[in-house]
Amino acid sequence: MKKNNPLIINAWCMYDWANSVHALVIVASIFPVYFSATALSASGTLEINFFGYEIKSSILFSYTVSISFLITAALIPLCTAIADFTGRKKRFMKFFCYTGAVSCMLLFFFTKETLTSSILIFGLSLIGWSGSIVFYDSYLPEIATEDNFDRYSARGFSMGYLGSVLLLLFNLSMILFPAFYGITDKGTPARISFFTVGVWWILFAQIPFRYLPAPVKNGKQRKGNWVFNGFRELKKVYIELQEQPYLAKFLSAFFIYTMGLRTVMYIATIFGATELKLPSQSLIITVLLIQLVGIVGSFAFAWLSGKLGNIHALMIGVAIWIGICTGAYYTTEAMEFYVLACTVGMVMGGIQSLSRATYSKLIPENTKDTASYFSFYDVTEKLAIVVGTFIYGMVEQLTGSMRNSILALLVIFILGLILLYRIPSQKVYRYGLGDGEG
Repeated sequence: MKKNNPLIINAWCMYDWANSVHALVIVASIFPVYFSATALSASGTLEINFFGYEIKSSILFSYTVSISFLITAALIPLCTAIADFTGRKKRFMKFFCYTGAVSCMLLFFFTKETLTSSILIFGLSLIGWSGSIVFYDSYLPEIATEDNFDRYSARGFSMGYLGSVLLLLFNLSMILFPAFYGITDKGTPARISFFTVGVWWILFAQIPFRYLPAPVKNGKQRKGNWVFNGFRELKKVYIELQEQPYLAKFLSAFFIYTMGLRTVMYIATIFGATELKLPSQSLIITVLLIQLVGIVGSFAFAWLSGKLGNIHALMIGVAIWIGICTGAYYTTEAMEFYVLACTVGMVMGGIQSLSRATYSKLIPENTKDTASYFSFYDVTEKLAIVVGTFIYGMVEQLTGSMRNSILALLVIFILGLILLYRIPSQKVYRYGLGDGEG
């Protein structure tokens, strides 16, 4: 298959367009705000009953994210190994996609009376979203040449930002002007928004499902149980990873800084609603601004990596995150929160897209087991989310303050910066100016 085919590249980017509405509407904006307003006790306090346990709603939100990604981390290595072994990568991608999208539709029924089941459905939507991403990411080295990884990865994230913003604008119009749509119940616009995420996701996912190439089977004799063959393939990739020193170092650094980055992504809106008591509409509009700034940020970091190299560009991004956490700890006013939010938007997508591109460059060239390789990347990311959100929730639970959780994230980012410093810049060693590894 010829790489850099514009039709296939654009179709690949459309999955970012399709699935990013989950990250924006469900994870970052409308759902957290609705959750904060709905997940209350009968007396209106934040302490709610969940399967017989009294727990603060914001802590439950963090733990739900942790458990969901822990489940995903357990499933993905098995699924990706089988996908590589049988050539069914696209089928697995569809399964997780439809699982996540249908879960979003079911959130339409989220009310105070269905709180427990709705939290479980929210967790299932996270599993579906994160599970589909690993198969989506693994297509990049199959359809593009290395010199285009940064650019195409940034294009995908930017398409995701743009598509999710369009749907959020529609959903926001329902929330701000419900009478125009004939809606009288104040909670209905948010619940309709959850349903539209699932419809949008399924609808636009048909484009990559139609044009992405059929996966290549690994060509080995497929005898015996697929499950055990899948584990054997996964073990083989694990051994190969140990022989890639820069890849191992990058995954270590990636695990640490992603722990902080993705935790902020999942709890920022909850922080604004619970700690700063910001109005719901202001929070949603703020997240919208983050998306718009994120489009610029994705391309800015792709440009920066071309000038300085991937690792140095990532170090700059992580250093900015250290400043963000420092500022967040002292934030008490709405305007301070908005300024920090715009800064988050500038570095959020840029670091994510650049991390994906950097890993694509570091995996062995001409490998056919891309799904298995990307399972390590995505499992690393999922475990980072598990640990990060758990630490955030645990610190809040032990100390009673989200601000102390912010300090924990600050330490995480500092450690991530130190680990990145140990890696030669991608621009240096990839093109023969260093020791030739990578």
